[in-house]
Amino acid sequence: MRKAAFFFIAIFLVIEVSGQEIGITGSVEWEGMDIHTSVALRLASVGIRLPTGRAQAEELISTEYPRLVRPSLLSIPVDSSNTVEDLINSGEFSLRTVGSIALSAKRIPPALSTDLAFLTANYTIDLTRIGAALIRHSAPMEVARPLRPIPAAAYTGIIIIANEALPIHGRNAGARVLPCLFPKVWDTEMNLIYERNMLYNETAQNAGMVRYVSEESIFRPTPSGLSPELSALVGNNPLRIIARAVYGIRPTDPIIDRQDALTILSSDANIRLLREGRVALVLHRDVLRNPITSE
Repeated sequence: MRKAAFFFIAIFLVIEVSGQEIGITGSVEWEGMDIHTSVALRLASVGIRLPTGRAQAEELISTEYPRLVRPSLLSIPVDSSNTVEDLINSGEFSLRTVGSIALSAKRIPPALSTDLAFLTANYTIDLTRIGAALIRHSAPMEVARPLRPIPAAAYTGIIIIANEALPIHGRNAGARVLPCLFPKVWDTEMNLIYERNMLYNETAQNAGMVRYVSEESIFRPTPSGLSPELSALVGNNPLRIIARAVYGIRPTDPIIDRQDALTILSSDANIRLLREGRVALVLHRDVLRNPITSE
C-alpha cells in the first residue's frame, strides 16, 4: 500500500511538473556556440516545502531538464535545408545522441529566488558537440583547384562579411544570412568553395566550420581592427571578403565573388585556412541570438 501511495504521488508530481509549474528560458548563442538555459520550478505548486524538500526539487529539475531542452536541440539548423530533427527523421542522427548531449550540459548548482518561491538551475550546452557527432569523414575531401590560378598572397584567416540583407540566389527576394552548424560557401558562378567535409577531422571535432561574429568584432581599436578572440582565430592579416548574395532554402550559405574565391583556391596556404576552419562569418547581431521559452 505504501508503494502504491508513493507511486501515485510521484506520478502526480510529474504531471504537475510537466505542465506550467516548471519552465525553461534562455537562448541559442551562435557567437559562443552555446545554448544557455535556466529551468525554474515553482515549489509551492508541486507541494514541495523547504528546507526538507530541496533535494526532491533539485531531482525534479534534473529529471525534467532533458525534456524541456529537447525541442530547442531538435530545432538547431544543421545546414541550409536540415534541422537536427530532420536528420533524426531520416535516420542520419539518433535521438539517443541528442539526449546524451543534453545530459552533457554544464550545470550551475540550483539557486532559490529571493522570495523562496522558485528553485532555478542554469545549464550550458556546447553546440560544437552536435556538429562533432555529425562528422563522418576521417580525411578531408579534395578542394577543387582552379584551372588558371592567380597570384595570391598568403593570409592568416578568412573573414566573410554578410551582416546586411543580401539577394537570395534564384529568388526575387532578399534576406539576412542566418547561422547554422555547417554553412557552405559558394562563389558567384555557383562553384562550391567550402563545406564541412573539407575540414581536418580534428578541427571538425573540436572547433567547427566557422566562427560567427557580429560586426563589432571587426571594428575594434586594435592594430588589426579585430577583437582579441577573433584575431586568435584568423590572425592579424585575414582576407576580408564581402558576401554578394546568399543561397539555400534557409538562407545560411554566403556567396562570394569569383575573384575572391580564386584568391583562396590558388594558394595552398589559403586552402589550409579552410581545412583548419580559420573562417569567420560576420552576421547581423539580431540573428546571432535565438530566444528559448517553454512551449
